[in-house]
Amino acid sequence: MIEYWHNPRCSKSRAGLALLQENGAQPEVRKYLEDAPSADEIRTVLAKLNIPAISMMRTGEKTFKELGLTKTSPDEVLIQAMVDHPILIERPLAIAGDKAAIGRPPENLLGLL
Repeated sequence: MIEYWHNPRCSKSRAGLALLQENGAQPEVRKYLEDAPSADEIRTVLAKLNIPAISMMRTGEKTFKELGLTKTSPDEVLIQAMVDHPILIERPLAIAGDKAAIGRPPENLLGLL
């Protein structure tokens, strides 16, 4: 089972979902802007991605700057910002078992199949 953190308004997110479906996957779609992940869920995904929190963030979002966040902010500060403002989570994101992938480019998601 693949859990897919999706923003239907994002072309990359729509493309990633289509790519997975074209390759036989039927992901469980989570509209993460409406159903924000918890801090523990974000920590789990970061561990599966094996990246620091900043690498899972949309640093170009206006909210990132408004909150005074920087690329050197501590992981726990960044994780809490993603919980409070899920728009900051890079998209799309897919999770399957002990692996996860950020779909930029969407082909990155194929490694989960």
